[in-house]
Amino acid sequence: MAFADVREYTHLTDDEVEAIGRELDEIRAEVEASRGQPDRDYILRVITLQRRLAAAGRITLFASFFPPAWLLGTALLGSAKILENMELGHNAMHGQWDWMNDPEIHSSNWEWDTTQPAEQWKHSHNYIHHQFTNVLGHDNDIGYGILRMSRDQKWTPYNLGQPVYNALLALFFEWGVALHDLDIEAIRKREKDPKLLKKQLKQIGNKVGKQSLKDYVIYPALTGPFFLQTLTANFTANIIRNLWTYGIIFCGHFPDGAVHFTEEELEDETRAEWYLRQMLGSANFEGGKLLHIMSGQLGYQIEHHLFPDLPSNRYAQISVKVKDICKRYDIPYTTGPLYKQYGQTFRTIMKLSLPNKRTTENEAPTSPRAKRRLRDDERPTRRSELGKWSGAASTA
Repeated sequence: MAFADVREYTHLTDDEVEAIGRELDEIRAEVEASRGQPDRDYILRVITLQRRLAAAGRITLFASFFPPAWLLGTALLGSAKILENMELGHNAMHGQWDWMNDPEIHSSNWEWDTTQPAEQWKHSHNYIHHQFTNVLGHDNDIGYGILRMSRDQKWTPYNLGQPVYNALLALFFEWGVALHDLDIEAIRKREKDPKLLKKQLKQIGNKVGKQSLKDYVIYPALTGPFFLQTLTANFTANIIRNLWTYGIIFCGHFPDGAVHFTEEELEDETRAEWYLRQMLGSANFEGGKLLHIMSGQLGYQIEHHLFPDLPSNRYAQISVKVKDICKRYDIPYTTGPLYKQYGQTFRTIMKLSLPNKRTTENEAPTSPRAKRRLRDDERPTRRSELGKWSGAASTA
C-alpha cells in the first residue's frame, strides 16, 4: 500500500526527522568540499576505457563473418554501450562532474548513446522522477506508463498482459525510455499539450534517425561485404545494453521494502522529509566493484537518490554513513543480492497483473519502529487525520 506521510510511517518525531536532514546535509557538504583530482582521474579513466571498448568492438566486427569474432565484437560493443549509458551518460547528465568545468563531460553538453534526447531525459528523470520519487500520480517511473507496479494503481484487464509487456520493455528498453518524457498517461487522458507533443516527437525522431544511421547503416557499411553480420551484431549489442539497464533500473525502486507514497506526502514537504522519502522509496543491491561500475553505481540507489549530483565513485563511501543513520534511527535500509532484488521485482510484476486480493490493514508494510508500536495496538493514520506538517516544500 502507499503511504501519505513519511514521519507517520517511520514513527519518527519532528526533531528526529530534522536531525536526519542535518546529518545528510553534512555528508553532502563533506563530499563537495573534498572533490578533487582522484575523482577527476576516476571519471577520465572510465571515459578512456569506454572508448577503447567501443573501438575494439567496432574493429573486431570487421571480421564479423567469423563467428568467434562476431561474438567478441558484440560483447565488447555491448559492454561499451552499458558503460556509456550507466556510469557516464546517466551520471554526467545529473551534473555529477560539472564541478570540473570540463565541457566534454558537462551535463549541458553530454548526449548519450541511446534513442532518448538528453534534454527530455533530464526533465523526465532528473526533475520528475528524482523530485517525486515513488509518489503515485507524479512519478512516471512507477511502471513507465506500461506496467502496474503498486496495489494502489487501479487494475484493468489490460494488466493481464504484463508478462508480455515486461518482456518487450526489457528487450527494447531504450525505446521505452525514448517515449518516457511524452507522459503516456497524459496522452491517454488527452491532457498533453499538442504543441509540446509535436516538439518532443520531432526531437525523438531526430535522435532515433541519428542512432539508427550510426548503428545500422554507417558502421555496418564500413565492414563492406559483412554488412549484415555487423548490423546484427550492433542490434544484439543494443539488446544486451537494454536488458542490463532495464534490470538495474527496475531493481532500484520495486524490490520488497521500497515504499510508494500518495500525493498527500508532497504537502508542505520539508527537505528533511524529502530525504526520508528517497531513503524509503529506493533499494540497493550488493556486488563487487566491477558490478557497481557497470551499473553506474546504482547498486547504491539510496545514496544516488539522496545525492544525485555527487560523484558516483563516492557512493560506496557515503553508504557507510547512510547505513549508520538508518541503524540509529531504526529506518529500513533495503538491500540484497542483485538476483534477489530482481526476483522480488519480477514477482511483483506478475502478481500485479491480476486484481488485488483482499488485504487486512495489519498486512500493510511498516517500518521496524512502527512494527514495535503496532504490537501495542497502535495503527497508522493518514496525514489528513493528523493535520498538515509545517515547513517549506523541498526544492531538491
